[in-house]
Amino acid sequence: MTPSVTISEVGPRDGLQSVDRVMATEAKKAWIKAEVEAGVSEIEVGSFVPPSLLPQMADTAEIVEYAKTLPGLDVVALIPNLRGAENAIKAGVDKMSIPFSMSETHSINNVRKDHPAMIAEIKAIAELVAAQPDGQRPHFEVGLSTAFGCTMEGPVSEDQIARLAEAAMEAGVAECGLSDTTGYANPTQVTRLVRKVKSAIGSEHLNTLHLHNTRGLGLANVMAGLAEGITTFDSSLGGLGGCPFAPGASGNIVTEDLVFMLEAMGIETGIDLDKLLKVREIVAEALPGEPLYGFTPDSGLPLGFEPTTKKAAA
Repeated sequence: MTPSVTISEVGPRDGLQSVDRVMATEAKKAWIKAEVEAGVSEIEVGSFVPPSLLPQMADTAEIVEYAKTLPGLDVVALIPNLRGAENAIKAGVDKMSIPFSMSETHSINNVRKDHPAMIAEIKAIAELVAAQPDGQRPHFEVGLSTAFGCTMEGPVSEDQIARLAEAAMEAGVAECGLSDTTGYANPTQVTRLVRKVKSAIGSEHLNTLHLHNTRGLGLANVMAGLAEGITTFDSSLGGLGGCPFAPGASGNIVTEDLVFMLEAMGIETGIDLDKLLKVREIVAEALPGEPLYGFTPDSGLPLGFEPTTKKAAA
């Protein structure tokens, strides 16, 4: 059986929220539609945060409504709190994720909540989800952010991360994901932390890694995650968004490079790489002058390259 993974495109949220300009709503729709047509099955389309804080995300409800019309797509949104969860559920998301900073200093500075307050918020959201009618309950995930290090605290205790992951599960979430918010992770650390958190909450409750390429280790960290059974990886088309902690460096893993690596390795992504590469034109036209990264788009595909997804479909 051909191994497979899910690539969750986070550019329309994580990428665009870091760009000063606001992408036109119709351009966002065109981007999302083109990725779905390329075979992308999960997209984080926006964030339910106050428009005053992130005007780039002001049209998220409309984007969710549109994305829900696209067949085969799991529509994901980020939520910052209970109010955001209410809005996400009203919009009809399939999956929502709340960032839970493993660094208490970062949590207090970022969302003005210490760890006990965040657990209480997570519990309230989980209860809201459980109260929804059958068939209308979005999958609720907690992203364990700054898990690999914090720009305010430095290293974060791995015992603390495991304990907080357990607390989040006890509060009622469906699963946890590990996020390298600051681009600090290395492959050995990924291996160690994935094992530790899986041991704490169960392998079935840790399936996703959100990795950054800030110091060039993004794909190496993916390899470490694959070896530990991770099945979903977040990435952003063109590495869009950059990284505020390393000016000039790309932040998110480049979706195009991730798809190429996995397909070349014999791992099925379900994504047509030729079609995916053309999606960049939509983003480049909507955000002229915005840097787009990626080795695969720059160098092209190797002579004789046969994607695993196409071979599996043949």
